[in-house]
Amino acid sequence: MRTKSSSLMENIISFIDSDYSKKGRVPTIIEIAKALDISKSCVSNYITEMTNKGLIENNGGNRGILTKTMMKSINNIQVPILGSISCGLPLFAEENIEAYVPIPKSFLGGGKYFILKASGESMIKAGINNGDYVVVKQQEMAEEGQIVVALIENETTLKRFYREKSKVRLHPENDSMEDMYFDSIKIQGVAVKVIKDLI
Repeated sequence: MRTKSSSLMENIISFIDSDYSKKGRVPTIIEIAKALDISKSCVSNYITEMTNKGLIENNGGNRGILTKTMMKSINNIQVPILGSISCGLPLFAEENIEAYVPIPKSFLGGGKYFILKASGESMIKAGINNGDYVVVKQQEMAEEGQIVVALIENETTLKRFYREKSKVRLHPENDSMEDMYFDSIKIQGVAVKVIKDLI
């Protein structure tokens, strides 16, 4: 059996990744062959060889090929960093995505998430310090005592959430700061994780 070309293997994998990224589905052997101007049998032989070498996984279906890049993306959630949020005075959260952070699905569970950078000292007793990245599950409801991203008019803040009679109480986790009371707020999400540097 002739030795397979490593450069052609790389080209096949590169095309699969590129096509998957653009279309959200794996290309068929016919599509790979057409794109790279090689025969279907050649692609089939290379797919078999790459599977045996552990370069890809193949479940045998029409679109059953998985590259290592695809396997990583399937197991991770790309969580957007949306900017800063105040842990002192409320601060407008800019809805521009600064970057994406890949986080394993098993680490977060289902749902939609975003990340905000904490600013200020009002949540230090909850372990959230200035500059920490807070992973937030996007939702509009919260349970008593959960740490929420609250929208107040056009500003957002990160505080612990409580209901008191006809008011909403937002509690800072800092003994030097007082609770904030509002007739109503809009909950944008609930904090679930903190990413921080350890010195």
